[in-house]
Amino acid sequence: MTPSEIHADERLVHVPLGERAYDILIGPGLIGRAGGEISARLKGRRAAIITDEHVAPLYLEGLMDGLQTDGIEAVSLTLPAGEKTKSFEHLVTVCDAVLSARVERNDAVIALGGGVIGDLAGFAAGIVRRGVRFVQIPTSLLSQVDSSVGGKTGINSRHGKNLIGVFHQPDLVLADTAVLDTLSPREFRAGYAEVVKYGLIDKPDFFFWLEKNWDDIRTGGPARIEAIATSCQAKADVVVADEKENGVRALLNLGHTFGHALEAATNYDSKRLVHGEGVAIGMVLAHQFSARMTLASPDDAARVEAHLKAVGLPTAMKDIPGKLPPVETLMTAIAQDKKVKGGKLTFILTHGIGQSFVADDVAASEVQSFLSEKHPG
Repeated sequence: MTPSEIHADERLVHVPLGERAYDILIGPGLIGRAGGEISARLKGRRAAIITDEHVAPLYLEGLMDGLQTDGIEAVSLTLPAGEKTKSFEHLVTVCDAVLSARVERNDAVIALGGGVIGDLAGFAAGIVRRGVRFVQIPTSLLSQVDSSVGGKTGINSRHGKNLIGVFHQPDLVLADTAVLDTLSPREFRAGYAEVVKYGLIDKPDFFFWLEKNWDDIRTGGPARIEAIATSCQAKADVVVADEKENGVRALLNLGHTFGHALEAATNYDSKRLVHGEGVAIGMVLAHQFSARMTLASPDDAARVEAHLKAVGLPTAMKDIPGKLPPVETLMTAIAQDKKVKGGKLTFILTHGIGQSFVADDVAASEVQSFLSEKHPG
């Protein structure tokens, strides 16, 4: 398929990674066309679909019918929904299902779901037979604009989030925007936090545009596809510049060091906190900490907080239901962050909206003092 064949209401973002290059298609109705899109790109004629119990009743049958129409033999595995599925136990289950389906290297593992399913299925695709083809069909806003793009896969450990995994690029990403209409308001808001992140990293004009257009994005107007395409292009640009996260790709973790620590503090209980909510709080904390360190204006931190709050996202630790563990426990989680080098804390901080940077060797004492002030006690 060439860009000239893209439908009028679709967008294509190409990720130019040489032999590992792939397309991200964005638009409504793509699940129904998945068989044709996959068969046009991959030689294999067998697939293992990994999904979860929330997504399967909505989209699995339609996907399998479409694959069969285009000559792709598919089996499926439905897993429990939620962050706790990103575990060794479920990784073994997925790997066994892929091998039982006789998926070969030119065949595909298809992730039909949100970020949890994409991360888990991608990890399995990266290690079964030392790597098989992988297709992402993200069904949440968060996974469409972030986790489905870039090849980062993995599972969680008792030591922290996403600490075990591999880089394994997808061969195709199909972001069907129609499925977003089935998301709960909370899930949609959580994904929107990752959209905001791209503006806060290095696209201030995009952030200002989001302030004006976020309600059109929420209701499914023309701004929705534009926001998703802009986000995917932003991530693709960073991935191409730094595929294995040795430099600028770390900027994509804006808000994540604090956010991951908060997720671990709630034991990944989605009733209390989901990933995008943790990122929202984390981005506010990153801007507030930057202001505390006299790196940025407190006005910018307040503006970020105001926008996320207007959307309905939590913006402070006190917004998390239930009691949080002490600051020392949060610091332990932060010390396990993937960006730590030589035991030194690394944070993504900012000089202002759209002016993020990698800060090496951040003093743990400064972080602990800051969190002590923000902790609800």
